[in-house]
Amino acid sequence: MGEYTKPLPIPNEDSQPFWEGLRTHKIVLQRCCQCGSYRFPPRSLCPHCLSVESEWQELSGRGKVYSFSVIHHVYRPGFADDVPYVVALVDLEEGIRITSNIVDCTPEEVKIGMDIEVVFADVTPEITLHQFRPSTVSRHS
Repeated sequence: MGEYTKPLPIPNEDSQPFWEGLRTHKIVLQRCCQCGSYRFPPRSLCPHCLSVESEWQELSGRGKVYSFSVIHHVYRPGFADDVPYVVALVDLEEGIRITSNIVDCTPEEVKIGMDIEVVFADVTPEITLHQFRPSTVSRHS
């Protein structure tokens, strides 16, 4: 693996379990013990009921494209070999919306509402990133 030249996340006390989960190829998120809402991004207080109690739960890694943008310009040198690439808002089955890349297909193939599944990019020994690809299993809403 060559040197990774793109920006990397900086985990903090609240987000460390999320990044540790990705390193083991799982998406894990906080779930409020009081009201059952998921917390994303990770934080110390539930935005719905203000509880400090939470537990980390593994998610399915499946969802749908909510919206997306195709990036055609090189804004940072580390992305020069990637253009064009897709940045998407992803609605996970569990009701959480996250930002990620859509991979393993051309930008022209990406559609709002398309079924997607998580894949993991081990970019450094410490950091794994979540990305999504078209689902290999078709689902109906």
